[in-house]
Amino acid sequence: MKEPEKSPLDRIDTQILEILANDGRLPVTEIAKQVGISKSPCQVRLKRLIAQNYIVGFKAILNAQKLGREHVAFTEVKLSDTREPALDAFNHAIRNIPEIEQCHLIAGDFDYLLKVRTPDINAYRRVLGEAISTLPNVANTSTFVSMQSIKEHVL
Repeated sequence: MKEPEKSPLDRIDTQILEILANDGRLPVTEIAKQVGISKSPCQVRLKRLIAQNYIVGFKAILNAQKLGREHVAFTEVKLSDTREPALDAFNHAIRNIPEIEQCHLIAGDFDYLLKVRTPDINAYRRVLGEAISTLPNVANTSTFVSMQSIKEHVL
């Protein structure tokens, strides 16, 4: 039998997601109170949102400054080969560089955009020269240094 189609999110589902995006540790009773429903229907909705992969996990947001990783750079990467095996090799290798916080395949003048977090510019230069530039099929890179994070949020 065919699985039923996912129902679109209603206002309460959206509110639950926004609340959890801001504080994933809130108890269900507090979430229910904020959206104006009782605990049991809120739990049912939360379980459904998880089952339907609207919520794929919970994690702690770490203080980059306290951890000594407050330098953020965005790196454009252009590959010398963009056939599927070359993309796969790059995708696999990129996962082994802990300083790379995000990696996105881009449609445009370059192939990948990386968000790289390090203690300082010197550490970034080392990561760029010793790790990123040596990845499979990297032809060239271009770096943009973040001066300040204004907004970092999913919803």
